[in-house]
Amino acid sequence: MTALPHTRRAGAGGPPVARIPFPTVDEVSRHCAQDEEPETVLIEVHLPGRPEPGRLRDAFGEALRRHPRILMRQAPGHRFARRYHWELTGDADVDPVHFPPPGPDALDEARARALSACPPLSLSPPVRLDVITPATDGGGCVLLLTINHTALDGPACLRVLATAAELYGGADNSPAPPPVRPPGTGRSAPAGTPVPADAPGGTGWARPARVAADARTAGTGNGLLLAELPVPRRAPRGTGGGPGYTVNDQLLVSTALTVARWNLLHGRPTGPIRITMPVDDRTRGARMPIGNGTRLVDVAVCPEDRADEELLSTERPDPEAVARLLRRTALRTRALKAVSRPPLGRGAALLTAPVLPVAARAALTRRLRRAVAPWTSTTLVSNIGRIPYPMDFGDAGRAQAVWFSAPARMPRGLTVTTASTGGRLHVALRWSRALLDDDAAAAVGRLFAQSLEVTSAVTSEATPEAPWPETTPSKTTPSGTTSPETTSEATATSPETAPGGAG
Repeated sequence: MTALPHTRRAGAGGPPVARIPFPTVDEVSRHCAQDEEPETVLIEVHLPGRPEPGRLRDAFGEALRRHPRILMRQAPGHRFARRYHWELTGDADVDPVHFPPPGPDALDEARARALSACPPLSLSPPVRLDVITPATDGGGCVLLLTINHTALDGPACLRVLATAAELYGGADNSPAPPPVRPPGTGRSAPAGTPVPADAPGGTGWARPARVAADARTAGTGNGLLLAELPVPRRAPRGTGGGPGYTVNDQLLVSTALTVARWNLLHGRPTGPIRITMPVDDRTRGARMPIGNGTRLVDVAVCPEDRADEELLSTERPDPEAVARLLRRTALRTRALKAVSRPPLGRGAALLTAPVLPVAARAALTRRLRRAVAPWTSTTLVSNIGRIPYPMDFGDAGRAQAVWFSAPARMPRGLTVTTASTGGRLHVALRWSRALLDDDAAAAVGRLFAQSLEVTSAVTSEATPEAPWPETTPSKTTPSGTTSPETTSEATATSPETAPGGAG
């Protein structure tokens, strides 16, 4: 960890407390925070067994101390301060580990709290770990980690949770090496590769399409739908000398196909579609930087030939048009990942420069956010990728499934977050209740699964197993979390679900 700029005393005779200024991402998030749609990131880990409460609390507390950047709170500031500051506390102000009473509704209630109640920035750490036992007759448990996104992101907190697993179970939880990739499927272009203005699929200054609203009664907050799907097959090598498209490219294209089809069914524009994609270049080892460490890039996922638009938005998209879109998307994402830029772009870096008092910058940031809302990307797709840690909790077992969920504030109102464990893809669809209701979101989820099947079939010329099931009917929890009521293995309503293995 790098040296900290200065310290202060917590009080007369108290220990020194390190202070660091908010980075750009943290400051912009703090400016735009809203109680109606809390900026929470969720990590849901399903274990086959149940950890012993005292040992888990001790292990998580020690993991926090080994990653001291998570032990922080927002420092009090005066009216004309030019910065927000974090205070690194060294120890927790409150116990972040909770063991709610077991029961069939325990997980739904914990998800409801995670979607509606952010851990406060005024207390260290700004995370909450709920240990859920959905059944009282034995079986597994769920670790539900709720993160205040102003302070931290999902990959950083997964690193802390992996440290806690290692301390609890005694097994090495070092990240596994990345898999050997087939020729032609490089993750990024050579460093310094420019993104041409006329890159395939570019949208120029056109306003991106918005996800069509479909809510019988507009509400507040977010809803959440979880599913387990097959990991799409990747292309073995580039076609015509171009790059092979990755699973991430397939997820982007699947999301674009979903939005296009959904909008067509609702009489709304099917394009252009621009998707925000987090890029995380941090190491996953024990020295991984903790905080908000991803940068956001916008990927235009739309065909170069306008004639392809109709072919892509039909019930069964044309395979050749899908293949062309996959290749164009792969070219663009490789180039965008290679570009060095500030986390939220140069405009945000300029906006957070400490020239004006932070209160004035906050008001300006909120006004600009409203002004540029029509040009905000269509949606966000955060692909965490393969979970690199064993997540071995000893007598409680190894993680069977891991879901992440990113915030879904308007004007996007919809996010897709994915991670893979044991060869299975764990998908979290999260939406704003101002945009979709539960039934509409379930329909979007089915369209996404069908679109993912299309991109996988185009890649492998094989038909994968049946995806996201029809609900019979949907079960809508008080949290706005919809879980399919079905016997299919695609459900994610209990820790007994058999799985496979951001940003």
